[in-house]
Amino acid sequence: MQEVTTVATTRTAHTVWDGSLFEGSGVVTFDSSGIGEHPVSWPARAEEPNGKTSPEELIAAAHSSCFSMALSNGLAKAGTPPTRLNTRADVTFQPGTGITGIHITVEGQVPGMDEADFVKAAEDAKANCPVSQALSGTTITLTASLA
Repeated sequence: MQEVTTVATTRTAHTVWDGSLFEGSGVVTFDSSGIGEHPVSWPARAEEPNGKTSPEELIAAAHSSCFSMALSNGLAKAGTPPTRLNTRADVTFQPGTGITGIHITVEGQVPGMDEADFVKAAEDAKANCPVSQALSGTTITLTASLA
């Protein structure tokens, strides 16, 4: 099994915002990866996306990928590496209140593992992935099943 890197890393993105909250808009740029620029606006955040992203979608992307990595690592360390994990994170935003919850749904293909052990491993990943820990101020729920 490959060793985990222990050197600290920093990833960077930046946003340029023009105008007021309700009438303005911005562009978030992924500096570290160079994967591009993506428009953001209040209507895209609080109503329909209309081709724009939001902080909540970015959190969902971060959480689903971090959770998948943590679960994959935990399963491999237990001797049952997954063939595939399909993870979705739904981040709920309520204007005026903020982020009110995150729900992770994961379906795994894990040869030699039963459903109960998979759910236990998924709960552990939910509690211990770095993004879950960073988001501990909100309620995080989980649905886990084998394919």
